[in-house]
Amino acid sequence: MDAMMLYKISNWLYRKKLGWLAKRVQKINNSQHNSYIPCTAQLGKDTVFAYGGIGMVIHSNAIVGKKCMIGQGITIGGRTGHGGAPVIGNNVYIAAGSRVLGGITIGNNVVIGVNAVVIKDVPDNCIVAGVPAKIISRNISKFTENGVI
Repeated sequence: MDAMMLYKISNWLYRKKLGWLAKRVQKINNSQHNSYIPCTAQLGKDTVFAYGGIGMVIHSNAIVGKKCMIGQGITIGGRTGHGGAPVIGNNVYIAAGSRVLGGITIGNNVVIGVNAVVIKDVPDNCIVAGVPAKIISRNISKFTENGVI
């Protein structure tokens, strides 16, 4: 059973007011996949984890939209002194090793490059990369049309 399935089970149990059982499933997820995906996080429909969700850390208040692809070894978490958890839009690709930190908003149709550290809001239809992440393209369609993404 992959990390997403275990998350879905723990989230369902949490919503049914079975928090103690949800936490147990969450611990199984942690030990099997070396991931921290809390039952309180909100992950949208058709969002998937690459490689079964190995090495993920997701903030307990994070919100991830629909149809997102989240690579292995990522962090979607808080940032000391900057409050809150990230809110990630729909159709977002978060590449392996990336960090999305703080109470920021990532728009729809965004690509976050490998090992990027995102600490500022990202508008819709952008590609960001680097440490700290910067917008490298505001026209994602030219990459999707050519099959790059």
